[in-house]
Amino acid sequence: MASTSRSQDRTEDTSGGEELRVALGQISPVLGDPRRNLTLHLEQIEAARRQQADLIVFPELSLTGYFVRDMVPEVALSPAGPQVGQLIEAAGAGSLVAGLVEEAPGHRFYNAAFFAEGGRIVHVHRKVYLPTYGLFDERRYFAAGTRVEAFETARFGRVGILICEDFWHLSAAALMQAEEVDLLICVANSPARGVDVPKIRTAETYERVAKTYAQLIGATVIVVNRVGFEDGLCFWGGSMVVGPDGHTIAQAPMFDESLTMATFDPAELRRQRLIAPLARDERLLLTIEELNRIKQRRHGQ
Repeated sequence: MASTSRSQDRTEDTSGGEELRVALGQISPVLGDPRRNLTLHLEQIEAARRQQADLIVFPELSLTGYFVRDMVPEVALSPAGPQVGQLIEAAGAGSLVAGLVEEAPGHRFYNAAFFAEGGRIVHVHRKVYLPTYGLFDERRYFAAGTRVEAFETARFGRVGILICEDFWHLSAAALMQAEEVDLLICVANSPARGVDVPKIRTAETYERVAKTYAQLIGATVIVVNRVGFEDGLCFWGGSMVVGPDGHTIAQAPMFDESLTMATFDPAELRRQRLIAPLARDERLLLTIEELNRIKQRRHGQ
């Protein structure tokens, strides 16, 4: 497995905070085989721990592959189940994000991702926007999530998770800004489209969106996309970490599996928010009032 490392020695910033290291687990999951994917995750987690990663992030549906379709009930896992527990135990003192098909009470199935730290799951995000157009047919197999919310962590401040299509909706980004996130994580299964140009169009769009969100929200943005082939489609990888000033801190290679290490300084959040206090000046109540007005107009009230 190819590996790209951008590691640096851990240092203290001037505000007394500690630099944080994240490992981008850009993998090629095996479709419909959680057991083999579990082994792949454990290998990557071990490698990330050797490089002193504080957090390792895997792509969307990293434990199952993407085009699970009718296999959904067979590959579904509970976040409280032994497979996820094995991953959390392997992560040790580090934090972990991974994607799975979640079977919830009532036998509803969600495209979900969890954040674990300190030996327990802190948050589970269920994909809200299920693409059902073109190549995608998620609404046929998954229930849609109903929350876009942030959560508190011990080391990364306030964190939000979005899954692939969620990242493409301005409403999700606006909610993350209102939630005052310090770190926004997007896990994705984005296939290569628009390959007739020097840069893959989907890759170019993800990069542009990540940089825009980082600056508008005033947060560090992590995007982890898978690689490999499924159902005739090629996934491009190109996972990245973008600082709150919109500059790319680290980027994984295109198309190849890798464990890319990135170091970022939480003190940069303070500096950027002093320069551009956009979240501070956001008029949330005005936004709510205007959305209610638009809702009434659309529904003829």
